[in-house]
Amino acid sequence: MSTRSHEQAVGSKRHNERVATTSTNSGRPAAKPRTSGEGVSRRRAKGSPALASERREHLVKLAAELFAKKGFQATTVREIAEEAGILSGSLYHHFDSKESIVDEILSVFFTELMAAYRAAIDEGGTPQETIAALVRIAFGTLEPHRAAITVMQNDWNYLKGLDRFAYLTKSEDEVEKLWVGAIKDGQEVGLFREDIDPKLTYRMIRDTIWVAIRWYQPGGKFNAKGLADHYIKVLFDGICTH
Repeated sequence: MSTRSHEQAVGSKRHNERVATTSTNSGRPAAKPRTSGEGVSRRRAKGSPALASERREHLVKLAAELFAKKGFQATTVREIAEEAGILSGSLYHHFDSKESIVDEILSVFFTELMAAYRAAIDEGGTPQETIAALVRIAFGTLEPHRAAITVMQNDWNYLKGLDRFAYLTKSEDEVEKLWVGAIKDGQEVGLFREDIDPKLTYRMIRDTIWVAIRWYQPGGKFNAKGLADHYIKVLFDGICTH
């Protein structure tokens, strides 16, 4: 091959390489490969399951605050949407109804409450220690589950009449069984008085704790632990001097 022919062949090869490099990138230099983190960010921006879950949790939190403030039945879907800064129709992309939102709030509450109660009982302490632990757990829910407790106080009769909330009565029965069992254990070993009715005693304790949601204010004189300690003192020692 002549020198001229060789130069023409090399020039043609270089030209073809430039064309191949630029044609796939519309004339721009080849793009750098995306890192895995960049891919995740772009997918999240377009609406990933993780982002949808975050939005859902945010809506539940906003609705819970409204339920705690106004009550479940008095709160409308439009008010929840306005609080979230979206249209009412957009809310239905996440929940099919207002009842679905409160269902999630209550089911999470009972699941966490039952798990904590069972763990306290499994500790195997004395009946008095167990009751004290159950009291502390109950008072400890006043802040994180304010909406659920408020709904239970104000809308229990309405909700338990709906089929989807049939589990509420079952959950309450399971809670009562745990408490009553602990009280009976105390009676059997002579720690608690035999002349008190275990079920009635539990219900009086329950209602005294839950009704505190109406007047308890986080950041006040007593925090949840302080309330529990004071209540346990009155429960076991009474208000009379000995």
